[in-house]
Amino acid sequence: MDPSTPHNTEFDIILAGGGTAAGVIAGRLASACPSLRILLLEMGPHTQENPAHIQPARFLTHLFPGTKTARPMVARPSKDLDGRQLVTHCGQCLGGGSSINFAMYTRPPGSDYNDWANKFNNPGWSFDELLPLITKIENYQLSPGIKKPTHGYSGPLKVSYGGYSTSIGEDYLATVAKYDKARVVMNDANTMIDDNNHFERWPKWIDPATGRRSDVPHHYLYNNASYGKNLQVEVGCIVKRVLIEGGRAVGVEYVQNPDVHANADATIRTAKAAKMVVVSAGAFGSPVILERSGIGAPDVLKRNNVPVKVALPGVGENYNDHPLFFIPFLAPSDTVTLDGIVMSDPEELKKWSTQWVEKAMGLMSSNAVDGGCKLRPTPSELKAIGPAFSDRWESFYAHSDKPMLWSGEIGAYVGPSPPPPGVRCFCFGTFGLYPSSVGSVHIASGDDVNAPPEYESGALNTKEDVAMLRWGFKYARELGRRMSSYRGEYLPDQPVFPEGSAAGGPEARRSTPAPIDAPDIVYTEEDDKAIDEYIRSHLMYAWHANGTCAMKPREQGGVVDSRLNVYGVRGLKVADISICPSNVGTNTYSTALTIGEKAAALIAEELGIASV
Repeated sequence: MDPSTPHNTEFDIILAGGGTAAGVIAGRLASACPSLRILLLEMGPHTQENPAHIQPARFLTHLFPGTKTARPMVARPSKDLDGRQLVTHCGQCLGGGSSINFAMYTRPPGSDYNDWANKFNNPGWSFDELLPLITKIENYQLSPGIKKPTHGYSGPLKVSYGGYSTSIGEDYLATVAKYDKARVVMNDANTMIDDNNHFERWPKWIDPATGRRSDVPHHYLYNNASYGKNLQVEVGCIVKRVLIEGGRAVGVEYVQNPDVHANADATIRTAKAAKMVVVSAGAFGSPVILERSGIGAPDVLKRNNVPVKVALPGVGENYNDHPLFFIPFLAPSDTVTLDGIVMSDPEELKKWSTQWVEKAMGLMSSNAVDGGCKLRPTPSELKAIGPAFSDRWESFYAHSDKPMLWSGEIGAYVGPSPPPPGVRCFCFGTFGLYPSSVGSVHIASGDDVNAPPEYESGALNTKEDVAMLRWGFKYARELGRRMSSYRGEYLPDQPVFPEGSAAGGPEARRSTPAPIDAPDIVYTEEDDKAIDEYIRSHLMYAWHANGTCAMKPREQGGVVDSRLNVYGVRGLKVADISICPSNVGTNTYSTALTIGEKAAALIAEELGIASV
């Protein structure tokens, strides 16, 4: 549909947002009922057959300054980050995160969904109830001849190891098997049942036959028989507000995005929905659409001159993410890494693109994340983390099966101080899976859709999160310095230890691999302070924002009920990663897909559609 065309067209369903969950919902409903008139409005551009989206190795390019496919959300300055303003990117293209993420196949413990069902009174959302939808998503290709009960084998999204195995990944798995005797190397650390402390060659949302990313647009939308007919997708459209008449959502107002449409104007366009509006703009986009529509905390709405239609104080609260840092190590100069692809080196692009086109394999069909583990501390490790973490352990972890951290390697440099050309690095990435720190996202203007939201990251505002990540740094450092690929620490992105500290001395910062049985580095209290300072200055979020339109009882700060209906408005749902009532121990793509499948099933049931 041409966005310059005047709009007064009525649809059955309007999806305000075009990310992962929205694409699943639209695709499933259009396939199940081709006569259903669906309009999907996406803020960013199309991704169809664009190498930046379908070639997995290009994922880091979407985080560069000036990106048009990911939107940088800038938080308020935080004393917990040494005054820094944390920048968190969110997807801004059709498919959202599915089109630009790291493509890591990671799934949460099933207990996360049981918590949603039992702790927050959401019938229908337990692990057992969601499992048929979870398996429906995927075509798991890592257990030939064996059908595992928590995996799917006929879904649209392929799961594999990709088309290339990096030497860094192989080195990592060989090293952890020798060094960490408390954990084991497995071939499946994503069963969703008892996956803690299992190292694995990390799987990927990549089709092994084509080397392509397993994204939502190419597997639910572009290939849909109704696409361009009753399933209308408009890109470059920013939803301003939901239109509410007589307590019911009847449509949306939206404007063109000048970053997508060169001739964009300020005209407010209107689309009407005969059956329902589904807000699906993600953890940053969904709460601000609701607030501009008059749904939210009265004080937030009033200071932005928005008339209060429904008082819902939980809108924009409960912001969760995963605090992340990367520790870079030097590698031999002939090490194969993603850096040439990421930096658009012509020779590297030609070499790997040719192999990808001709053979559907090679580095372009990989994300270079080839090893990792969901870490849950042993008793001795828990002691080493220290008393600052004790209360959090007892209240949250001790009587659950939750992992504490994800830790693994990537065959690329990721950080603020890129090395000079020819210098090779690999990194250890570590992120907390259930931080206690929580933030918020609210509108800064009731009228201007381009006004950045008021974003409080909440990162590191609790002592237990700092203690957890400090231990994670030490653990990753011990593994990295023992790998045969190790050629020293990349010092621009390392802690600055006190003069004379053994932690910063020649043995700790050697230029050759440490023996597997070498003693672990001993840290003083001053060393720990240096690590904390390093974490505060280098920490980012893992682009896993969730929770800002929580599926909870209204009196507990909820925004939607268990059928995703917004409290106080008929015909209005929220269906995306923002509905998580509590954080999930995973890269959030798998959870967003699950929410999309569940929402499609709920909507189909309400509309009398037999199956989706």
